[in-house]
Amino acid sequence: MTTAESASESSQAGEFDLGKLLAERGAERYELHTRHLNHQLPRMLHTIGFDKVYERAEGAYFYDADGNDYLDMLAGFGVMGLGRHHPVVRKALHDVVDAGLADLTRFDCQPLPGLLAEKLLAHSPHLDRVFFGNSGTEAVEGALKFARFVTGRPRVLYCAHAFHGLTTGSLSVNGESGFRDGFAPLLPDTAVPPGDLDALERELRKGDVAALIVEPIQGKGVLTGPPGWLRAAQELLHRHKALLIADEVQTGLGRTGDFYAYQHEDGVEPDLVCVAKALSGGYVPVGATIGKDWIFKKVYSSMDRVLVHSASFGGNAQAMAAGLAVLSVMENEQVVANVRATGERLRSRLAALTDRYEMLAEVRGRGLMIGIEFGRPRSLKLRSRWAMLQAARKGLFAQMVVVPLLQRHRILTQVSGDHMEVIKLIPPLIIGEREVDRFVDAFTAVMDDAHNGGLVWDFGKTLVKQAVANR
Repeated sequence: MTTAESASESSQAGEFDLGKLLAERGAERYELHTRHLNHQLPRMLHTIGFDKVYERAEGAYFYDADGNDYLDMLAGFGVMGLGRHHPVVRKALHDVVDAGLADLTRFDCQPLPGLLAEKLLAHSPHLDRVFFGNSGTEAVEGALKFARFVTGRPRVLYCAHAFHGLTTGSLSVNGESGFRDGFAPLLPDTAVPPGDLDALERELRKGDVAALIVEPIQGKGVLTGPPGWLRAAQELLHRHKALLIADEVQTGLGRTGDFYAYQHEDGVEPDLVCVAKALSGGYVPVGATIGKDWIFKKVYSSMDRVLVHSASFGGNAQAMAAGLAVLSVMENEQVVANVRATGERLRSRLAALTDRYEMLAEVRGRGLMIGIEFGRPRSLKLRSRWAMLQAARKGLFAQMVVVPLLQRHRILTQVSGDHMEVIKLIPPLIIGEREVDRFVDAFTAVMDDAHNGGLVWDFGKTLVKQAVANR
């Protein structure tokens, strides 16, 4: 770079100073959201006391302005699989920006998409080709389109309580009415109870089903079908010339202790697989629809159809570099093995508490995708308090646990779904014994307080008032 070019670059950089902008206006964050974005988000955060100000993040932790650390057991809904700002992913993004590649020309074939596809397919031995988009819902949209086109059939089956995204096609296979209400008409799709092979076969006999889309472990509630159900469903689908689509947007890339969650069941080989979230490294949105060769060749059947399904930013260099770095870290740092060991440690320690706390009904899940379900207590005093919460709104007890975990113990978690008494833990895949100890100790303290009639119930009264006011 010449001296003139360097001076010009410095001058241009001086026109926009990100650090200065954040220093001057960062304190307006909640006001800006209220004024210009979804105004209900800051309202909700204020109501439950989640309106924190985080200044920076690293690994499995956030930090506030006073240097206090907050343990992240949410991982940005699964996006931050490697935690925040992993140095390998960060360096890869610096490198790809500094390389000044001729990206997204539309009329060439850059190496990075091919290299990332090759890496993904190495973990997907029965699949052959990849389409890169920008998100999980976009990966699902691609799978729905591909399945409908290659089968010539209009209808896609999905499971009750499923979540596959919020764009129109993905919303059509969303099992939660709260997300669907007011957005009809949607695609001609039908829900079946997860695990119910008879219901699946009844729909398949109608002859108009293109595919079944399924989360091997449902994010809403952390629910799995009975053992052997997924393989049996696959056999039924193929017998009726329909496809199996595995939505691994949240469960994929090691979350459950295998690269994909469907790999926990022998013989399951989906025709199409959707991934996203953790593939991004937490930096650049990326989604992928992975499928069998014959499906892609039928969709892209001629040069006239070369762009029949495409995405403006799909396969961009930054996203591909992030994905390659993520898969490299997973291999070199034995991330999946860590998920198996740490997940089992966390799940077993929490499960051991079910005999101690009568409102703790079940701990379930695989790897580092764990559901903690609460249920009606036995003792009269606790039963009356439980009934008060349930009468106002189902799910308030789980929220009563989530809030003090953050307020008193600086641990971020989430209620698993609307009207559910389930907390879902999906922490970064790189957590270890230290984080397990911290969470279990904090959870135990909150449950002690809840069973002893402590301050948790004062917040419960606030939640009841808010729930009643919102009716």
